[in-house]
Amino acid sequence: MVFPNMQLKWTLLLLGLFLVSSESCEKGFDGKNGGCVDADECVTVPSVCGDHARCFNTHGSYYCNCNTGFQAATHNFTLETQCLDINECVEGKYECPGNTECVNTLGSYNCSCPKGYKPSRLDTDCEDEDECLSSVCGVHSSCFNTAGSFHCNCSPGFVKRENSTCADINECTVQHVCGTNAQCQNEEGSYRCVCNQGYSNYGNNQSKCIEMSCDHFKAESDTESASVKLNDLLALLRSSCESLRNANVSRKTGEQLLENVFNSTDELLSEGTIADGETLNQFLDAVENSMRLIGPQLKQPVTRMETHNTVAEVAVMRNQTPPSGRVNLSTDSALFGASWETVVGESYPGFAFAALVSYKDLTSSSGLLHKRERPDDEERGVSYQLNSKVVTAVVSNAETKQLSEPVMLIFTHEEERAESRGVSYSCVYWDADERVWSGRGCKKAESNSTHTACSCSHLSSFAVLMALYPLQDSFELVMITRVGLVLSLVCLSLCILTFKFCRSIQGTRTSIHLHLSISLFIADLVFLCGISSTHNQVGCGIVAGLLHFFFLSAFCWMLLEGLQLYRMVVMVFHTTLKHLYMYLVGYGAPLVIVIISAITYPAGYGTKRHCWLSLDQNFMWSFLAPVCIIVILNSFVFIITVWKLAEKFSSLNPDLSKLRTIKGFTVTAVAQFCILGGTWVFGSFLFYEKVTLFALYLFTIFNSLQGALIFIMHCLLSKPVRDEYYKLISRICSLQERRYSEFSTNHSSNSRQPLRSNPTSGESKI
Repeated sequence: MVFPNMQLKWTLLLLGLFLVSSESCEKGFDGKNGGCVDADECVTVPSVCGDHARCFNTHGSYYCNCNTGFQAATHNFTLETQCLDINECVEGKYECPGNTECVNTLGSYNCSCPKGYKPSRLDTDCEDEDECLSSVCGVHSSCFNTAGSFHCNCSPGFVKRENSTCADINECTVQHVCGTNAQCQNEEGSYRCVCNQGYSNYGNNQSKCIEMSCDHFKAESDTESASVKLNDLLALLRSSCESLRNANVSRKTGEQLLENVFNSTDELLSEGTIADGETLNQFLDAVENSMRLIGPQLKQPVTRMETHNTVAEVAVMRNQTPPSGRVNLSTDSALFGASWETVVGESYPGFAFAALVSYKDLTSSSGLLHKRERPDDEERGVSYQLNSKVVTAVVSNAETKQLSEPVMLIFTHEEERAESRGVSYSCVYWDADERVWSGRGCKKAESNSTHTACSCSHLSSFAVLMALYPLQDSFELVMITRVGLVLSLVCLSLCILTFKFCRSIQGTRTSIHLHLSISLFIADLVFLCGISSTHNQVGCGIVAGLLHFFFLSAFCWMLLEGLQLYRMVVMVFHTTLKHLYMYLVGYGAPLVIVIISAITYPAGYGTKRHCWLSLDQNFMWSFLAPVCIIVILNSFVFIITVWKLAEKFSSLNPDLSKLRTIKGFTVTAVAQFCILGGTWVFGSFLFYEKVTLFALYLFTIFNSLQGALIFIMHCLLSKPVRDEYYKLISRICSLQERRYSEFSTNHSSNSRQPLRSNPTSGESKI
């Protein structure tokens, strides 16, 4: 900067020189050696431009430039002009790397780290300085470092004062902090609840105390010697329970007690002493109560322990407020999932726990203990067995008989088998009152060959029960049925075309065969497409009704065939039946039976296993009774017909040609009756549970091939029909030959003819 007094001094000096030499030299020149020469103002007056500028002499004058980092206060530089410092940090004329900040200096600037940061090792950037490494917050507080700064929080049990120090909170002044069953004792930064006699908080000193009873660990006085180990386990649990009720008595930790309990259960399971329902009931009850005793005493949030025969996982939460969200536990054979709200229940003493215990060898011990879902299960040959490990699920909520939200259990199957017609799975729990596995309150959510998911509205000991039904629908039977029915449908369609359009065999008997084939064709088609459509109750009922009608219709047409043969053999005259009467018997009678059956018991059409008639209320007899009546009548008719036919053959002058025809009709009719009627006599009982495998295969083969057998008997073995087939094949072959001959002739003749133009259209024509 140029100080004003110095500037005035030099100005007066220059002015004096100018006055002395004004008469001889101009401004900016000095008179020397008799002449005027340029005066170097930058030498004569060294500070003429001030401290922050440089002087440049010119001919007869001079000028000043501000140094780097300075700028003139005014645009035109004069003696009064000053050079001012440039603030590069404000005007953006700086380059500071990383997160360093600009600091202005006289004529320049520096890049330095901001407060709360320090230079990094590379010296090109700044890193956060952890102030918490030094004791900046004092006692009873915790330091939390932040980017460029820090803050202090008082430790739990302390509150911050106005001078930023932390003071102890007296929690005992808070009403009901320990409840009414304990005395509150304040401690520095904390407190503890000392339970009254008979109450306990399971070692959770800051939790409310609840009443504690150890009576359920009392051993039975009349227990047999086989349950001595169980008595020892109950005695161990009772001793631990008593120690919790008395604060002055030393006790084992939760982890030690859990290990002791599992060692005792291992001995019980290994010795196989749990062989009856009473002992099993005591064992499961003891394990459940032991987990209620041990769970709250465990220190870790999740504890997992596995011994030789037992696996357990326990989750514990401790907080002033009830926990929320989901809790999931797993063992080697099961998964357990529930909400913490379900685990806690309506009252929350300050802690909550959930436990899942799995027994490795309990399945074999309790394999004979099962329930019968239906009274006739034993007659039906249904057997039950446990197909999973038995698990016990326990939560701190005391009210578990009806949970507000169902819990989920996923079991791993011991034997990998998918659900089928012969195997089904159900979710069961051990009913302590009835000493059986029961499914009440548990339902199967999903199942496959390896796992079953169960949803239960209560807690206890659970397992998956596998029901084994007599295998009826094997892969071989299904394939035989489907292939046979498809073949029958093809053959029946050929029969229908033959009986309808073959003129040489038209007559009453052919009409009967036609409608018999139509009834069986529709029945087989409906059977093939809809017998297993049990997912739709209405559709399944319609399928069962159609099968009922058309199978009855087929039997009625067989009855008409027997009557026609009887008239042909016994009643020589009137050998034909009127079509109206045949339709009334063949279609009218089955329709009346189906209508009456549907009105009487509509729920009888369709079952859970098949779209067929129900076994309830003897509804199956609406089909069996007409079939049996028709079979009995046809049996008598055929016996009389064969007897009369034998008499005619033994007469002196028989009409051999006519008798042979009647004989052929009779043989085919009897064969047809034996195949169609005979199979349905025992096949009608197929849908009952108790049926032999031989009858099952026999019925499946003959019933699925009915159409093929009818085609063989009434078409291929009939000479008139074979002659008609031969004529039809000959016509087709001759027609093909004629078409081929005409095509060859036309092609050869046309190839020799020139193209002719169409006079009207101008198109080429052959």
